Amino acid sequence: MGGKGIGGVVRDRLPFLRWSWIRFAVGLPRFIRTGQIGDGREAAARAFVIAHSKVGDPDSVLAAFDDFARNHTMLVNVGDEKGLILDAAIGRAKPRLLLELGAYCGYSAVRAGRDMPDDAKLVSVEFNADNAEIARTVIAQAGLSDRVSVVVGSIGDGGGTVEQLRKEHGFGPGALDFLFIDHEKSVYLSDLRIIKEAGWLHPGSVVVADNVKVPGAPDYLRYMREQEGTSWRTVEHSTHVEYQSLLKDLVLESEYLG
Repeated sequence: MGGKGIGGVVRDRLPFLRWSWIRFAVGLPRFIRTGQIGDGREAAARAFVIAHSKVGDPDSVLAAFDDFARNHTMLVNVGDEKGLILDAAIGRAKPRLLLELGAYCGYSAVRAGRDMPDDAKLVSVEFNADNAEIARTVIAQAGLSDRVSVVVGSIGDGGGTVEQLRKEHGFGPGALDFLFIDHEKSVYLSDLRIIKEAGWLHPGSVVVADNVKVPGAPDYLRYMREQEGTSWRTVEHSTHVEYQSLLKDLVLESEYLG
């Protein structure tokens, strides 16, 4: 049931026949509330990645993640197809300070950590403490713990996490070069506004947002379209939901104009 997409990426044409997709659909309300599906797949993914990758080798960590998500149990990390969009955006931006909203199991943190410049730093914010610990484990497996950190919290928690990022990780006026948004879709826009109001962005800062079509972040999409050419310049990447070729998705890559 597989087929190749861009860059030789393999996608499952009929993923919805797999039990892990059905179980995800059943567990979606819990996932939205807690950040985990409820069937132990996140811990199982960590165990699989550790067992099937090489210490200090980000490529092998990502390959193990992709194998697990495609052939064993579906995960909601950005995945291999959309990961190529993230890779290219980081390559163009050459950021020194990166922020991720939504670590989940650490896949995109490893991907970004692999691709960012050698002197860069990435901080990933994850509201579920168990997910954060899983992410830290796989980041260490990839050999990136010295440059990639995971903070437990939420940008919209009333200021606590923003203050922690400011005090402990060097976030301040004009400091943020690259933002990857892949957490709760309903707060994409509100969290971006908090970051913008904090003054962390500078002209040329890049924001990449996943899952803008599925599950969807309509207010974020509308905002970026309304602000096109004034505050933001956006490329809309047509792609697919992770590890399959039926459901279309949209990734937005937006440059802040100031």
